This record gives sequence, structure tokens and C-alpha cells, in this order.
Amino acid sequence: MERDAAVAPVLKWVGGKRQLLPEIERLLPPAFNTYYEPFVGGGAVLFHLQPARAVVNDINPELINVYKVIKTSCQELLADLSKHRNEREYFYRIRALDRDPAVYEKLSDVERASRILYLNKTCYNGLYRVNSKGQFNAPFGAYVNPNILNEETISAVHRYFNRAEVTFRCGDFAAAMEDSEEGDFVYFDPPYDPLSDSANFTGYASGGFCRGEQERLRNLCDELTKRGVKFLLSNAATDFILDLYKDYHIEIVQANRVVNSRGDLRGPVEELLVRNY
Repeated sequence: MERDAAVAPVLKWVGGKRQLLPEIERLLPPAFNTYYEPFVGGGAVLFHLQPARAVVNDINPELINVYKVIKTSCQELLADLSKHRNEREYFYRIRALDRDPAVYEKLSDVERASRILYLNKTCYNGLYRVNSKGQFNAPFGAYVNPNILNEETISAVHRYFNRAEVTFRCGDFAAAMEDSEEGDFVYFDPPYDPLSDSANFTGYASGGFCRGEQERLRNLCDELTKRGVKFLLSNAATDFILDLYKDYHIEIVQANRVVNSRGDLRGPVEELLVRNY
């Protein structure tokens, strides 16, 4: 299937992989059947590769709802996005909708998707972040002209979702992989092992991703390897991750980390690309 150059992420997401796409593409297997991405996030790799058959998953229900709405209700979503205003008072009113479950439950899927896209484009640093109750809590960004109605990209993603066979799932990463088979390929982009305590950001969903989860992911990689499923995984180049995947092929690559509350902790860092082939 020919790639559409207009297909690109519609959301800015922590850990986005646009800058690592050349390295990731260089290490892809030459052929595979179904593409799996259990931590899809902003979908930079998915939208770059545009596989003909894909299973994408994320634990964040609001994110998966955005993708489903783009596939099924693109024009309705664009119409709803056009109503939003880049104003501080309006921003906080829209942000507060999830504080009252009775109010939030009345929103349609299209309205929920529109809200997330709007908040993502207008909040500080384009950061999707929730508190322990799952409520969006990033502050207003005060940008001059944010691209709230990104019609070209949303429409391109809509076209891709409808010309390919893309299955959306929302839940645990291991459950998303249960039907993978020999000849399939998985790209894992989990929340990274923190380089320091202050660098640990897991606010993309309520809860977190501790080292016990990192170990459970490695155990899944072991299981997939036995089943003949190829995987490529990205993570931080910490001693813990290096030891965890010491039995696999590991490459160290350079990346720029741009999300941190402290400016002196942003900049070039080493990341790992791990594969079983």
C-alpha cells in the first residue's frame, strides 16, 4: 500500500518518535503480516509506516476514542473543532468538563475527541497530562495561533484508517498481543525507564509504569520470541533496561528529550532500540 505523505500524528504526545523514525525504519524486518503497536500514543511510527493491517492499542481511552472518531466521524469532528476558541477562560471551562462525571458522560464521542484535540493544541507545551483521578490538568499555553483545526492531517489519517485494516484496542499491552502469530511484527514504545527520579513522567494515564511493568513487558517479549513474532522496542538507555534485554540485539541511538519541567534536563540523551531478529 502506497504511503500518503500527509498522514502524520494529530496529537503531540510524550515520547513521540518522529526524530527516531530513520533509525526505526532502518531496523524494520523486510516483511511481516500484521503490525502491532500496544503503546500507540501519538502514532508517529504507525503513521509513517502505514501498514495495510494493524492492531493498535493504548491504555488511554480518550486517545483511542480520538482515533475511532477520526475513522468513523471525521466531518463531524472537524465541525466540532471549529467551535473552539484560543482563550484562557474558555480553555479552563473546557478542561473542567471532566471534573463532573455526570456532565462528562453526556458528551458524545465526537465532543470528547474534539475536546482532547483542542486541549492538546492549546495547553502548555502541547502536553497530555492527567492527575491521579484521570482528569486533564495541563495549564493554558497562551499560544498566538495554535493549529486547533488541523483539517489536512486529520483528513489524511481518516483516509488511512479507512483504506487499511486497522483494529483499535484499549487496555493492557499484553492483552493486546494475545492473537499475534508467527510472521507478525510488534513495535513497543512503552513509558521509558526514568533516567532520574525527577525525569519520571507517567501522566499520560492515571496510574504509572513501574519497573515491575518493565519486567512484565520483557517477559512478554520472551514469549513472543518463542512464538516467532518479531519485535522492536525503544526505551531509555539505563543500566536496568540494558540488563533486562541483555539477551537481545541492542543498539544505542541519540535522541532529544523535550518534555521536562526543568529546562536543564532537556536535550540529547541516549536511547535503546532492542530487537529479537
